[in-house]
Amino acid sequence: MPRSRQPFSPFAAAVLALLAGLIATFVLFAGIRRLEHDKIELEFQQRANIRILTIQQQLDQTIHTLRVLNQAFVSFQDVSREQFRNFSQPLLQRHSYIQALNFHRVVDAEGRDAYELEMRRVYPDYVMRQMKDGRLVPAEAARQHLIVDYVEPLRGNEAALGLDVAPNTHLAEAVRWATDSGQPTSTALLTLAQGGGRQTGFLVVMPLYRHGMPTDTVDERRAAFIGDTAAVFKAEVLVEKILSESGMLNDPSLSISVYASSDIDDRNLAFRSGSRPLSRDELAAQSKSPIPHWLFRDQPEPVMHDFDLAGRPWKIAISRQPESFMARHAGSVATLAGGVLMSLLIVGFFHAMSMRSRRVHSLVEQRTAELRLANDRLVEDIAARKRAEDALQLRQRAIEASANAIIITSAAAPNYPIEYVNPAFERITGYSLEDVINRSCSLLWADDRAQPEIQEIIASVRELRETRVTLRTYGKDGRMFWSDAFLAPVRDETGVVNHYVVAINDITATKRYQAELEFQANRDTLTGLANRNLLHDRLRQASAYATRYGHPVWLLFMNLDRFKFVNDTLGHRAGDELLKVVADRLRGAVRETDTIARMSADEFVLILPERTEEHLSPVLVQRIMDAVAQPIVIEGYEFVMGSSIGIAVCPSDGMDADTLIKHAGIAMYRAKETGRNNFQFFTPAMNDHAMERLRIENNLRSALEREEFFLHYQPQVDLATGRVLGMEVLIRWQHPVLGMVPPDRFIELAEEIGLIVPIGAWVLRTACRQCVAWQRAGLGQLRVAVNLSPLQFYQEDLVHTVKGVLAESGLAPHLLELELTESMMMNDIEHAVCILRDLKSIGVHLSIDDFGTGYSSLSYLKRFPIDLLKIDQSFVRDITIDPDDEAIVLSIISLAHSLRLKVIAEGVETEAQLAYLKRHGCDYMQGYYFSRPLPAQAFEQLLRQRRSLSQDTSHLLPLV
Repeated sequence: MPRSRQPFSPFAAAVLALLAGLIATFVLFAGIRRLEHDKIELEFQQRANIRILTIQQQLDQTIHTLRVLNQAFVSFQDVSREQFRNFSQPLLQRHSYIQALNFHRVVDAEGRDAYELEMRRVYPDYVMRQMKDGRLVPAEAARQHLIVDYVEPLRGNEAALGLDVAPNTHLAEAVRWATDSGQPTSTALLTLAQGGGRQTGFLVVMPLYRHGMPTDTVDERRAAFIGDTAAVFKAEVLVEKILSESGMLNDPSLSISVYASSDIDDRNLAFRSGSRPLSRDELAAQSKSPIPHWLFRDQPEPVMHDFDLAGRPWKIAISRQPESFMARHAGSVATLAGGVLMSLLIVGFFHAMSMRSRRVHSLVEQRTAELRLANDRLVEDIAARKRAEDALQLRQRAIEASANAIIITSAAAPNYPIEYVNPAFERITGYSLEDVINRSCSLLWADDRAQPEIQEIIASVRELRETRVTLRTYGKDGRMFWSDAFLAPVRDETGVVNHYVVAINDITATKRYQAELEFQANRDTLTGLANRNLLHDRLRQASAYATRYGHPVWLLFMNLDRFKFVNDTLGHRAGDELLKVVADRLRGAVRETDTIARMSADEFVLILPERTEEHLSPVLVQRIMDAVAQPIVIEGYEFVMGSSIGIAVCPSDGMDADTLIKHAGIAMYRAKETGRNNFQFFTPAMNDHAMERLRIENNLRSALEREEFFLHYQPQVDLATGRVLGMEVLIRWQHPVLGMVPPDRFIELAEEIGLIVPIGAWVLRTACRQCVAWQRAGLGQLRVAVNLSPLQFYQEDLVHTVKGVLAESGLAPHLLELELTESMMMNDIEHAVCILRDLKSIGVHLSIDDFGTGYSSLSYLKRFPIDLLKIDQSFVRDITIDPDDEAIVLSIISLAHSLRLKVIAEGVETEAQLAYLKRHGCDYMQGYYFSRPLPAQAFEQLLRQRRSLSQDTSHLLPLV
């Protein structure tokens, strides 16, 4: 039997155990120390970034507030002191950290005395002053002064009223930059007049230019400069209030410094909370050591952030205040002490065991035989464990291959530390296993703890049940992503919960797609305004608010006047551009809390909630109309878009959305009927008028079937012979209840509802038949003129319809004249030319009605195969007294004859008008001077009498 090996030396075993224990203790200490350092670094970075974002966002909102105030001066040519106060008060209430809002007026040396005299009428002790050596003194004579004319609030800012800020070089430089650029500009830190010259702060100024003067170049802007609006800030108070209102000020662990410059210099210090922060260079000097800086020091590097405030660079520096070593590193210190103690205990244990080993050695050989017997059973156990390990590894590989993030946490309250995360977790969140091990899952929602889904997670853990939630989570870099999280408890063989498993699926793309769908469902795709869905929802909310608190809600229904003319002349693309411009102007004319919606092509609805006035101020409505009516240049043409507005008030004019919109729409139509470009409040009488219009519309649909239409004929006279050569056909409607309905009450309505096409076909057919009947009665070959509507003109079967009517009636094509308007052909020139050529191929005459009142173009006129131009009666009416109308008529006659076209003047009512037209070569005329439009029987009698113009045009005589 071989000789047994001698036991290991007791001293050597104790030394090795001590060394191994100390090495393991130091490695564990270093790992825990590194985790503590990373936690402090991450927590500090998150807190610092939130404060930086809060300060920058609030400062940017302040610039927007100044833009809103400046827009008031742009919208009104002369803002009174009272108006300035009214504009400023809500802005100051919303942004309490603004010290004052100013209006700086330019006063030259010649106007100084008059200006001071005027101000003393308001403020008897008024004296124009300036800051000199930190004191307020009377302003010295200068070529030009920049005076604080308006200041709100006046209390606490009395020293600024009447202050000449031109001598202040910092402020003068900012005003000059703002004037040249037209943008808000910030000053450097300067001494404020408020507080007796002991307060420092800064101003943000935005220039004002004289209305109507050009501002395209720097020289033009300097020439148009009349003053500026300014927001005044006490620098330290500004940042302190921003942080205080956000609950971020009273944090003793952070030191925050804000500099009105890109350099860390106490001369530019605007605010400081805590001690002065160490710069990166100072920290780098302290960290020059061969030992890693995180091992015995964990002071994070300060966060430095540069940003631009109204054209001036600012810097924010945030550092962490030092804490006691034990407060920060209790865990690592405890680990180090415990490890050393454990190492000593192990040394003692090894020493005791080595003494026993000699006694045990003699028993080893006795037990060897017993061990051999147990060896077989051990092999079987190993094989079973191997199978279990293989199954466990399979599950492990499946978890690691999962596309969803998997987290396994301990069930140990209160933090439920993380024990495992799979690779998908690292890919989705950016956190590695080392970043999150032994930390709580709450790091995934950072400071966004107000989500109700978090309370559901806490409740499910408390109740030991599964749950599934959708919540906002944050990666290591601070990026927010939406998560679909499933949490379930894991129980051991006894049924006790000892772990939790969490599966996270990144659904950010799905949420973004849902948000896009929601935007498309609630917003107009062209203008970005609210659509009908969002309008009804906002109106329901505003109506409920008005009912509950007694504050009226004003609903404005706006329609653009002559928008169809833009579409017809320049095309739909130009119309779309015009609508975008109008939408932007409406946004600038109302408050942010108001709602603007686009109902249809050129119809907009505005909801003005929380208006506590007894009546809506006409000034507000006029301001909206004036904003829309500013000139718009599209494709080189300038348009001035008027608008008609109808106003309904909730709850007096209705409670539900549909009723309010209907009543406001009725008032809008009433505004159009009263001359357009005005506004009307809804009244019950308007509803009756609208119901009458609806009755007319309903009766109009059946008027053709009931044969209620008939035609009037107005003679057209040849000025060379004085004889009737034809007639224009005019439709009339004899309603069984309403009586004679004027054409202006139903023609436009027929176009809106599409009935103008069958009505026009009936007019064409009836006129041709009547003309043939008069020919057969021996009254001569007369030419009949029939108006075509735009809908008729663009009907695909127009040419076929005209051919059919001519064939059916037997009228010769050259005796039919079709009257067209310029605007109906300008929407699609090429298509219009094709239609005109097809009509001309039939042999009919073509004329342009109301020439000169629409879109006139010589190039287009040359391409149209027409025979006659018709001078509109608006030009004929004043040709004997208005040189402009006289020039227009002469130009039309000359143009037509040069193009080998005939000319007819309509609306001739006096002998002087007739004589003028004959003298200047007009070919034909029609009007009351010769005859009013007549029914068929009366017109036939006129023809049988063979009436004509006398040679001296003094009266009408029958031919014998």
